Parts: sequence; C-alpha cells; structure tokens
Amino acid sequence: MRKISLFFIGAITGALIAAVAAQPQVFTKARAASADTYRQLNLFGDIFEHVRAQYVEKVEDAKLIEAAINGMLSSLDPHSQFLDAKNFRDMQTQTRGEFGGLGIEVTMEDGLVKVMSPIDNTPAQRGGVQPADLITHLDGEPVKGLSLEQAVEKMRGPVNTPIVLRIQRKGVEKPVEIKLVREIISIRNVRFKIEDDVGYIRLTSFQGERTIKQLEESIAEIKAKIPNDKLKGYILDLRNNGGGLLDQAISVTDTFLDRGEIVSTRGRAEASQRYNAKAGDLTNGKPLIVLINGGSASASEIVAGALQDHKRATLLGSRSFGKGSVQTVMPVGGYGALKLTTARYYTPSGRSIQAKGIQPDIELIQDLPEELKGKVEPRGEASLKGHIKANDGEEQAGSPAYIPPDPKNDIQLNLALELLRGTQKNSAFPPNPKAVPN
Repeated sequence: MRKISLFFIGAITGALIAAVAAQPQVFTKARAASADTYRQLNLFGDIFEHVRAQYVEKVEDAKLIEAAINGMLSSLDPHSQFLDAKNFRDMQTQTRGEFGGLGIEVTMEDGLVKVMSPIDNTPAQRGGVQPADLITHLDGEPVKGLSLEQAVEKMRGPVNTPIVLRIQRKGVEKPVEIKLVREIISIRNVRFKIEDDVGYIRLTSFQGERTIKQLEESIAEIKAKIPNDKLKGYILDLRNNGGGLLDQAISVTDTFLDRGEIVSTRGRAEASQRYNAKAGDLTNGKPLIVLINGGSASASEIVAGALQDHKRATLLGSRSFGKGSVQTVMPVGGYGALKLTTARYYTPSGRSIQAKGIQPDIELIQDLPEELKGKVEPRGEASLKGHIKANDGEEQAGSPAYIPPDPKNDIQLNLALELLRGTQKNSAFPPNPKAVPN
C-alpha cells in the first residue's frame, strides 16, 4: 500500500515537473504558480507521512488518500465526488435501471444525508420518507463522519433485510424512526394514465437508460386508447424528478420537438457542445403542459427549459430546483471513477439556470395540508452549501416540492386538465408557436 500511495504522490508531482520542463517559454507568473503548487504537494506528502507514522492508531493508507480526495472534491461543489470501485459499479448498475436498496435520492448537507426525493413505489416512499428529511442514524449508528458514498452503502444490502432510519424532520420536535425492508429497486421511470381525453405522463427520474423507450411506449399506448380527434393533449409531470442522464433528457425533449436546439454545454476545459432535435414529434404537435416544482432538477430542467424556450409547452407549477451543471464520470485506473462538474448547461435561448431554476409560465403553489405546514421547506440549488454561483449573481431559493397523494387535491394537475379541456383560460396557454428562441 505504501508503494501505491507514494506512486500517487510521485505521479502527481512528476507530471507537474514534466509540464513545467516541457514549456521553457512559459510566463514567469505561471512558472511561479506551478512551483507553488509543487511546494503544496510536498506539504501534502509530508503531512501524509506524519499521519501514517505517528497517528495514535494505525490507519490504512488507502483510506487516508480517499479522505483527502473527498475533502478536495467536496470543497468544489455538492455534486463532485470520488467513487471507489464498488460505488462505481453500483452507479453503473443504477444507470442500467436496477439496483438493490431503499429507493431514495439523496445528497449530503452539514454532514447528514438529506433526502432529495423518495422514488415512487419503493420502500422509502411507502414507508413515509419525505423530501428534505435529514437522516441522522442508520441502524442506530450516526451518519456524521461518513461520506455520502459510505452512507449509501449502508442503506444498500441484501434483499428482505431491514434497516431503521432515524430522521430529523423540520417542524417535528422528536426524531422520527422509520423501519424499512430492502428490495430490488427496478426503476420504472415513466408511468402514464388516461385522464378521459388527456394523456398524463409522469417521469420520476432520468437515471435508467430505458427512460426514452418507456416514454415512447407510453405515448404509443395513449394514442392507441384515445382517438386522435378526441385527444385534447398531454401533461408531462416532472415534479420531484431529480434528474439523471443527459442523453436521456435530450432524447425525451426530442420526442416533443421537430427541430431546433435542445441544450448546450459550456465548460472551461471542453469545447462548447450543442444538441439539436431531429425531425419527428411523436405527439403530432398536440397541446402540451409540463408540471414542475422545487423537486424538478437537472435533466428535468433541461427538458422543461427547452420546451419553454421553443414555446412547445406551457410550464405550470412552481420554480424548479436550479441545478444547471453537468457532471462527467471519468474512470480512474482500477481505483474507481471521478465524478466531476465540468460544465454548465444552457437552454436554447442561452439561459443558465444554475442556482436560479426555471420560473413556470403559470405559477401555482400547491397547498400544504395543516400537518405539513412549516415542515416542507422550499428546495433549491442556491440553498446547498458550496454550490456554484449563478452567472449573474441573482440567485433564487427554489420552491416547495409537495405533491398531494390524492389527485383530487392536486391543484396543479387539475388546472392543467382544465386548460387542456378549455374550461379554464390563461394567456400563457397555448404558447405562441411562432415565437422561437433568440
């Protein structure tokens, strides 16, 4: 292990020396900066050797290095992280759309695991886990001191084995304990139903590679069950959809567009990339309303932003989460992978929604039941510690991420149905199809 550790340090410093030596014409200021970086790496090596040799208890070299890497990445933004070999394999499994666990999308906040959203029809959702819950203990063991990957690993395990989550919930004085039983989480990202003369499609995540296929199948079934002359339009529900794969977001958007840009990405080290729609709107231009709220993030915002900019859909609900950055997963030898924020994405009109979110065309805040008032807080990227700042400095706080379990109480969904059927009117619906992004 010592050889591996010294290899890491030596490789880094050696690469820096080679880079400086290869450019004799470099500016003095740049050369001084490289020399300073070299000294800092020497400092890291010295401290590493002191800790491994003199710390009161023996520590593993690999754990020290991984902790140093995680510390470096956590200082950048909430979404950059190192995945060890096992977590990298788990991520690849999740990307394929099936994994074992509880069914919770989580992030880290102040050393605790924060629930972004429970996935529909999973142990977490059925057990009553709520967005913004803070998980403080797992089977009685504190979460404090664990990395996000370590906490997620503890929540995963053999199927049919139990785990107890101790949760700190805003507005509830005593900790909430929820016992869940692990299951194989086979993600069905797309669900649909027929609302008489309206096709309702709910996308819960863009994680699986099968998202676009499931969407195409759903649209085909809706068209088969509702005659074209009776079909008033579609509702695309992206509320509490925390995002996922960029390529799936592009494909989903392309489903509703005939032409034009979908999204562009711009980074410091990478050339700008633009992604355009191909001909063929599977919904044949039928009216479209997209539902969003404070739990709509990342890939959801790519879809919503493109459809809004192209005036293809009317956005209804509340301000989205505001995650406007792109993460690239880079395998690192046999050690795992680096998940690094490498770019911002921009909607077709050139908007960066980082730490701002997307404002819907029709804002309608969902009412909270009495028992949840004061307990469900607005959600947004701008509230995450260490987030990448908005381009123009004007940040927005996001909005609540609550959907009533009974559709009868869902005022956002009901207004969408009324607009499509013509029983309610709003100047934002339908959008002007002749207006296109600048």
